[in-house]
Formats: sequence, structure tokens, C-alpha cells
Amino acid sequence: METYTEAKELVKNPEYEAQRQKCLSRLSNRMIDESIIEIVNGFNKLPYCFTLQSCYGYFVHSGQKDPHNHDFLPVTKTIPKVEYRIAYMAFCIENSALGRGLFEDLKGITAINPENIQFCCAEWFWERQVNSYALQVEPDRFKREDKAMLDYKEALVIEKIRNEFFSGLMDLL
Repeated sequence: METYTEAKELVKNPEYEAQRQKCLSRLSNRMIDESIIEIVNGFNKLPYCFTLQSCYGYFVHSGQKDPHNHDFLPVTKTIPKVEYRIAYMAFCIENSALGRGLFEDLKGITAINPENIQFCCAEWFWERQVNSYALQVEPDRFKREDKAMLDYKEALVIEKIRNEFFSGLMDLL
């Protein structure tokens, strides 16, 4: 599934409020990765945005087969490759002064690590919901994928960036 296309400009959306209410009425904490519930709920309290999807980002390897584990990578020299399942948050942003401010703030999160954090659109999101954007943590060479096979040392770096990414989102709130 392609997760990356260049970010588009915000457009007029007279249906924003109804779409927001519909989306949020279907959301429950059971649907959100435990590690980011507070962040997702925090963004959903803002009247000028709502979340569409999110994923904490998981590391699956020979010692950890659970595709939804919240464990940190172990300190070891015995894991050659790690399957990384992308960390991201997808938002719908209202085309308003506050929404445009958030748009810029979210773009600014990429400064944490521009080679591994992208602010983007996904065409399939946009087709369902205009003004939808994603922030994702993915090595640039894999930015169009929703998972990647990484060498163990690179996976450690991505794990650190993922944690800084979510801290940065929490700081925005």
C-alpha cells in the first residue's frame, strides 16, 4: 500500500464538521495503539483536526514475532534483520486559521529527523477525506511503503526517532 505522496494544499471543505463528528463517533480507545492513546485523543479534542488512522510502529524479528508488540528492541548482536512496520499518524485538518497553523506545526515535526520523518498525503486517504495528511517515520528510501526490512543497527536508530517523533507530537498538544 502506498503511504506517501507529496503534501497537497488545504482546500475548502464545507462538510468538515459532519465528517469530524462521524469519524470520532466511530472511534474508541480499543482501536488505538496503547502507547499513543493520549496523543490521538489529544488531537481529537482540537476542533480543527481529527485523526483518521495511526500506528505506533512495530519491530518484528526472530526474538519477537508479535506484530503489535510494544517492546523496545533488545540489546543484542544476534538479530541481523528487523521488519519495521511504519509509525504514523493520519489527520484531517480544517481549512481555517487554526488548522493552517497546525498544518505548519505538523510539517515542522519533520525537523526532528528529515531523512526519516515525512509529512505527506496518501492519495487513497485524500480520495476518502480531503485535507488528510500523514506524518510518518520511515527511512526515506522506503517512504512509499508501510513496512521495511532494516539492518538491526538501523532499526535501533529508527526506534529512537519514532520515540522522538511521538514526543514531538505530544509537545504540540
